[in-house]
Amino acid sequence: MSEIQVTGRRSRRGGGRDARRQLRTGGGGGASAPFITRNIPPVDILSDEATEIIEANAETILEDIGIDFRDDTEALDILRNVGCDVKGERVHFPRGLARQLCATAPASFTQHARNSARSVEIGGNKIVFAPVYGPPFVRDLEGERRYATMNDFCNFVKLVYMHPGFHHSGGTVCEPVDLPVTKRHLEMIYAHQRLSDKPYMGSVTAPSRAQDTVDMSKILFGDEFVANNTVCVSLINANSPMTWDDTMLGALKVYARNNQAVITAPFILAGAMSPVSVAGTLAQTLAEAMSGIAFTQAVNPGAPVIFGSFASSMSMQTGAPTFGTPEPAKVLYGCAKLARRLGVPFRSGGSLTGAKTPDAQAAYESTHTILPTVMGGVNFVLHAGGWMEGGLVADYAKLLLDADQLTMMQNLVDGIDVSENGQAMNALHETGPGQHFLGSSHTQANFETAFWRSEMADNNTFEQWSSEGCIESNARARVRVREMLDSYQEPALDKAIDEALRAFIACRMEELPDADY
Repeated sequence: MSEIQVTGRRSRRGGGRDARRQLRTGGGGGASAPFITRNIPPVDILSDEATEIIEANAETILEDIGIDFRDDTEALDILRNVGCDVKGERVHFPRGLARQLCATAPASFTQHARNSARSVEIGGNKIVFAPVYGPPFVRDLEGERRYATMNDFCNFVKLVYMHPGFHHSGGTVCEPVDLPVTKRHLEMIYAHQRLSDKPYMGSVTAPSRAQDTVDMSKILFGDEFVANNTVCVSLINANSPMTWDDTMLGALKVYARNNQAVITAPFILAGAMSPVSVAGTLAQTLAEAMSGIAFTQAVNPGAPVIFGSFASSMSMQTGAPTFGTPEPAKVLYGCAKLARRLGVPFRSGGSLTGAKTPDAQAAYESTHTILPTVMGGVNFVLHAGGWMEGGLVADYAKLLLDADQLTMMQNLVDGIDVSENGQAMNALHETGPGQHFLGSSHTQANFETAFWRSEMADNNTFEQWSSEGCIESNARARVRVREMLDSYQEPALDKAIDEALRAFIACRMEELPDADY
């Protein structure tokens, strides 16, 4: 059965579910919370004694082994001037120095959106979901795996803008290979600024591209506002083990000097880029992250920064990364505690999978990464939706299937309602033994909000599901993507600002070479 036929059949099913869906995911983004507020304590599987051992081991790594800061003499001079022992490109932090430098980083901060109602709080008991980041490929609405284009990039930005499961527009939601590397960042940043009014991430593939992000942000928000507020978060990955390269350091310096937030994130495939043990990976991750945070504060004390951790296990038979396994979950829980003790926000997790399509493997692996993410205390969640094939593919269908699950998470961390309504004693008195609660006054008053409801799952009878064509979740999601893109409406943007952005882009396009590097 074609998806056009599926759409037609579903449109005859009555207005209740469709009306709810329109309220939640219709054009303009709908009314939704700008972030999740945790009302329960995070899961803590690392004892204080074990934590102190890992922190001591991280200090030993920083002091005795050191961290390479490659090909950036300015970075080496900055670190030398704050008390580091610099030998060539190897930087040794005297015990306690990195933690001392990290102390000026804020425990939480606001990232402002151009729509102030969508500004996010990063840190503390807040959770912010951002979509997949970085894939060169997409799986499109025909199920084809192909290189991503700028049109795909814009489509993902639109979908993320419209869906309440996402709080943040993200960054490189896919890599548009139809534009030169030297120029594509301009159109990518503009797409986030124009097609969405949620917060966004900046370019990090060269210091000049980071500066373009800052300059475009100043056009959007105003010079003074950007000088005094954080409007951009950007991902600065370490070259694990224990190395920072000049590209990442250059972009970091641009953002830190402009008071814009960075995520200093070790990217670890345990067994290849860190020890195979959880405790060893935790110590290395803490050392790498602390060195990045400390450098950020050496550049600009007080600049917002996020402790990042991305760690996956690997198949010891093939070397392929694996997801949804227990060891990375343990690393996440441990790093979350280490970040809390360091006093900075934490980034990790997501809806990760090595699966090739949105199948059962994708579902259970994503579940086993997003639940530790939410329960462990992650503040900024990159790859919260759309990640496929170990990060090589951004999948349209999976983006919506993941986002649907994200809408459940506020309910999960709300805790248990013990108000008079939550206790429901009136329902128990009214109904009594041997009767059902369907007609009780309490049920009638609460049935709309009593339980979280999926907008993507099919919970009808087998007979109804069969009569509608036996449509599985992947196909349902592709239909919904088309519906959303058809109903998309751009958020309003001042014409003069839009023209100024386009003029800036046109000028930079003329200045930049087309060479693909």
